[in-house]
Amino acid sequence: MSVIVRVAPSPTGYLHVGNARAALLNALFARHSGGKFMLRIDDTDDTRSKPEFETAILEDLAWLGLPHDIFARQSDRAARYREAAETLKAAGRLYPCYETAAELDRRRKRQMAMGKPPVYDRAALNLSAEDRAKLEAEGRAPHWRFKLSHTKVAWDDLIRGRVEIDTATLSDPVLIREDGRFLYTLPSVLDDADFAVTHILRGEDHVTNTAPQIEIFDALGVGRPAFAHFALFVATGGEVLSKREGSLSLRALRDDGIEPLALAAYLARIGTSDAIEPAASLDELAADFDFSKMGRALAHFDPAELIALNARTLHTMPFAAVADRLPFQKEDLWNALRPNLTRLSDISDLLRMVDGPITPVIEDAAFLAQAAALLPPEPWDETTWGAWTKAVAAQTGVKGRGLFHPLRLALTGLDHGPELKKLLPLIGRGKTLSRLKGETA
Repeated sequence: MSVIVRVAPSPTGYLHVGNARAALLNALFARHSGGKFMLRIDDTDDTRSKPEFETAILEDLAWLGLPHDIFARQSDRAARYREAAETLKAAGRLYPCYETAAELDRRRKRQMAMGKPPVYDRAALNLSAEDRAKLEAEGRAPHWRFKLSHTKVAWDDLIRGRVEIDTATLSDPVLIREDGRFLYTLPSVLDDADFAVTHILRGEDHVTNTAPQIEIFDALGVGRPAFAHFALFVATGGEVLSKREGSLSLRALRDDGIEPLALAAYLARIGTSDAIEPAASLDELAADFDFSKMGRALAHFDPAELIALNARTLHTMPFAAVADRLPFQKEDLWNALRPNLTRLSDISDLLRMVDGPITPVIEDAAFLAQAAALLPPEPWDETTWGAWTKAVAAQTGVKGRGLFHPLRLALTGLDHGPELKKLLPLIGRGKTLSRLKGETA
């Protein structure tokens, strides 16, 4: 069986890390299994869906490195959904209801006041044809509910194990609104069937939805896919991450300098038994994919942890992976500067240490003059720093911090930064002499 998985974001806003995680896990599973990854745009809500958000979803997934093998837009498939709805009506599984939202709300409140679960009571099933005709004559249009079996639905979840839900504890789900528009459930099930989706991998907030969806698969006479529900994100304080939190959209993270490979490694490994470490590629993450590694506990999304992983990712990133985004084309310069990066945009400040201008910080001019007199001739390499400072220590008797700190301040203007054994050959003898004299260079 060829694996086919899907992700179905709604184009009602920018892609959030939660949606991105679902997309990533599905794409990695497809790659791990030699299968196909489907992107399905859930734009059945035409009042909130916008073309610019669909474009943004495509751009963000491409940035994350997740090209799709199959594409569909649900707004293009309305005729197929209407056909399936008629099949369910003919089978007696889809029935019209005429209650208004206010009436349903009052009914739920009465049930809760009586200590009963707020489950739809199926009052609409008792309406006669005359009752329905009268309600429609009054101007009421029906919404349509799927009639659940009121039996237990079970499946073997690839993450959670055996799951069993009694559909008698659930309200019959509304599949079609009063205005004829479809809600998510029927289009989702029908698309999964028509596109031969084999595995549905999604967040655990969909666990309860799975039971009605399985019943719809069965009512349509199509095979069930396998299901896997992973634990959701929470913030570091334990609160649920809001999808409306703009700072956690992929667009905002990209603008903040997060590398796509760092984000992918974080989203793939958070909440699993794997350590959160930099990844060399998406292929590495795909090779490591394993449902058994995914825990049941809530996954804590920590922006500080992501930024730290971003830095570690840059520290190991080869020159070829970033060359087209650098303001220079020198591999030795990249290797010298990358251990001090948190974001790639930091490169401009570090580059100034090499190219200048740097205003030296002079602590001991006499000591620096002695050091300048001992500078060896060029060419310089990574051994130059060690040989030079050894000679300065022998001449002056200064060692340790007293030796290295004033040299760093003079050469870079800072008390921290890249390894000077790598930086010194890049600065060159001319600028080094000028800075040791206190000259801006």
